[in-house]
Amino acid sequence: MKVTDILRVKGNTLYTVHPDQPLAEALKTMAGHDIGSLVVMEHGDLIGMLTFREVIAAIVAQGGTVGERRVRSVMDDAPLTCTPETDIDEVRRMMLARHARYMPVLERRTLMGVISFYDVARTVVDQQDFENRMLKAYIRDWPEEGAARG
Repeated sequence: MKVTDILRVKGNTLYTVHPDQPLAEALKTMAGHDIGSLVVMEHGDLIGMLTFREVIAAIVAQGGTVGERRVRSVMDDAPLTCTPETDIDEVRRMMLARHARYMPVLERRTLMGVISFYDVARTVVDQQDFENRMLKAYIRDWPEEGAARG
């Protein structure tokens, strides 16, 4: 299974932010859309990711406020990325190794979407459920020993 399979099911709604946007505005966007990340874009290129992890660290560093900070000062400027053709097992390994919850999907330099660890986990569980149903159906339809000799 590939990342493109997740994107096909998930849809292509993307939320982006400019690096010079006030962090407080970015947080309103995240809260308003109930999302955990924003892709940081500048001049049509992905330059970072803003997730609740970076936001929480910034708030703690500021003594409990976001102040006048800009997205650029908080974002992850080297986010993990994958392509639509990346295998789901490879994505799981990458995300686990970096403790990443969100991963932008790029085809060359074009942003195709963002997948979350939840999206990956749901896809894996759905795939396992399908395989289990197929195996159970196969076993249920197993020919009896006398019929097999036929």
